[in-house]
Amino acid sequence: MLAGALILNEVRSVPQRGNVFASGHYYHIYNRGAGRAPIFFNEQNFDYCLDLIARYRKSYGASIIAYCLMPNHYHLLLRQETDLPLSKFVGVVFNAYVQAVNQQQERTGTLFAGRFKHIWIDRDEYLIHLCRYIHLNPVSAHLVAQPAEWAFSNYREWIGQRSEVLCDERFMQEFAPIVGTYRVFVEDYHEQRAFENLNPYLFD
Repeated sequence: MLAGALILNEVRSVPQRGNVFASGHYYHIYNRGAGRAPIFFNEQNFDYCLDLIARYRKSYGASIIAYCLMPNHYHLLLRQETDLPLSKFVGVVFNAYVQAVNQQQERTGTLFAGRFKHIWIDRDEYLIHLCRYIHLNPVSAHLVAQPAEWAFSNYREWIGQRSEVLCDERFMQEFAPIVGTYRVFVEDYHEQRAFENLNPYLFD
């Protein structure tokens, strides 16, 4: 169903942005800092957030497909594995994160710009393109020259440079025919037109 789906087709439907989560479905989940301010203040903050994601993902039925933590926002592409909505997983992770960071930074008030947003990925062929978009975020923001230079995404897992746990093995196996070319698919990508077709699945 998914393997080899590298051709981005025209959007023919509007993805759902409501509160409904369903088992077996994929969701792009994201949020940014209030006023676009930082949400990660040092490397330890990034690591702690990833530790929380790793700690809670199984008990809350969340499979991690792609992620990228940026200084003032984050992207998660998740698959819901149970009837427990992914909002529970995201809530427990980032509530714990905010409490810890506020204490560390001796700050008060809102860290995020409201509640996280989520978009249901209604067409399988968009998943691999959304992974690429997520992994290219640090390059698009001119933080690094190549996505493998950014430690706080799972791009390195996708290209076999790191064997940590925050990458869904089942999804990777289903994409086995193209994973070997994923580096080329991502790093040699200069055409921005396809990202325009992804707009319904991205930031508002």
